[in-house]
Amino acid sequence: MHMLAGVAAMLLSAAALAFHCPADMKKIDEALSKNPSLSSEQMAEVKKLRAEGEALHDAGKHQESIDTLAKAMKILNI
Repeated sequence: MHMLAGVAAMLLSAAALAFHCPADMKKIDEALSKNPSLSSEQMAEVKKLRAEGEALHDAGKHQESIDTLAKAMKILNI
């Protein structure tokens, strides 16, 4: 019974991570739509990190996606 509860907890946490990625991508997209005052290098880095984060999410690598998207959000101060 404990093993079943552990498996259920792991699945729920994985699902939570899976939904976290799109929320972060939406925040980044919204910030980018407001034409933030970033250097061209920063803008390129944010767009690269955003794309990498989406690719990682699509590949099921949700923690890596969250970590990558967090870097973009830090540059955008969100």
